[in-house]
Amino acid sequence: MRSSLDPYRIREEFPILRQKVRGGKPLVYLDNAATSQKPQVVIDSLTRFYSEDNASVHRGVHALSERATLAYEEARRSVQRFIHAAEAREVVFVRGCTEAINLVAQTFGRQRLQAGDEILLTEMEHHSNILPWQMVCAEKGARIRVVPINGRGELDMEAYARMLHDRVKLVAVTHVSNVLGTINPVREMIAMAHERGIPALIDGAQAVPHMPVDVQELDCDFYAFSGHKMFGPTGIGALYGKAALLEAMPPYQGGGSMISLVTFDRSTYAPIPQKFEAGTPNAADAVGLHATIEYLEGIGMEAVAEYEHELLEYATHTLERVQGVRLIGTAREKASVISFEMEGVHPHDIGTILDQEGVAVRVGHHCCQPLMSRLGVPATVRASFAIYNTREDVDRLADSLARVREVFG
Repeated sequence: MRSSLDPYRIREEFPILRQKVRGGKPLVYLDNAATSQKPQVVIDSLTRFYSEDNASVHRGVHALSERATLAYEEARRSVQRFIHAAEAREVVFVRGCTEAINLVAQTFGRQRLQAGDEILLTEMEHHSNILPWQMVCAEKGARIRVVPINGRGELDMEAYARMLHDRVKLVAVTHVSNVLGTINPVREMIAMAHERGIPALIDGAQAVPHMPVDVQELDCDFYAFSGHKMFGPTGIGALYGKAALLEAMPPYQGGGSMISLVTFDRSTYAPIPQKFEAGTPNAADAVGLHATIEYLEGIGMEAVAEYEHELLEYATHTLERVQGVRLIGTAREKASVISFEMEGVHPHDIGTILDQEGVAVRVGHHCCQPLMSRLGVPATVRASFAIYNTREDVDRLADSLARVREVFG
């Protein structure tokens, strides 16, 4: 583990950040909550797999298949180590966090929910942690109840405690809000749910790239995340589930690789996690995810969290001084996300002018339309930071916002 984090050295490991855009302006990439950029070591891992080891895993006795299978399962073990799962078989590879939550909704949810049952979500959930539950609730006659937030963007924990009762069959909550940056007290929430015998799913898409995560210490029942937000490839992610729960859940999809025996009358399924990985898996991107995890482990997630917290504080103080900017989400515990609006200027206009200055941010509802309604805004501008961002990036953002103010008066 490195003793300190040097963002200037780190950014040299990301080739895409060297480019210039919009007439020769150096790229300032502040859209990391949507997707992060990839270090050369991850890009090289994909090239190496396709150049040397590409084959279908679990199905061949030839050399390439054996090497591909070994690499694929080693990637699973790296995820187990990274999130501190008890066993590798508790890690299911999926396309990303969205598929992970849908998997739980369509298996665990359909199996457990009955008419009149409830699922607890929060006002800050991403659409990917709302729609899957709407679908299964509509089918089963269950309903969603929503834990409110306060004016700072923090969960109302007293309301949460009151909402836990015998009809609640699952708590599904984001670890970190992709809009507000709020770090939710998920360990406490899980413990409170477990006191009532209620399992908990955590959407970790915005947490895993930015802080250490230990699923055993959290004692969550399910944890979902995506590779592409943590400097890994697109199209790969993981669902962690406690082994006993995964074993009791039916398969999500049917096909090759997830079976033990198939006849036209009936089939028996492979043990976990293969039971949930029908078809030819995305072995190449799993290998890329393995490279990503080793890259982050080399830096140290404690160092990542410490540096990004310092950068967030600097960015917060800097943007507060920009005329007309109003920060949205001021929770006491935050990750490296800042949402804001600018008086008299639509977020899309802000984003367009920032782009012309070479600054890439996200504008819109960020797949959180219920949260936008709660906040009373149609959209926000979101700047989200990663380990390759610097104070100079923040200064470029602030200078570009001053340019917005000049244009709109």
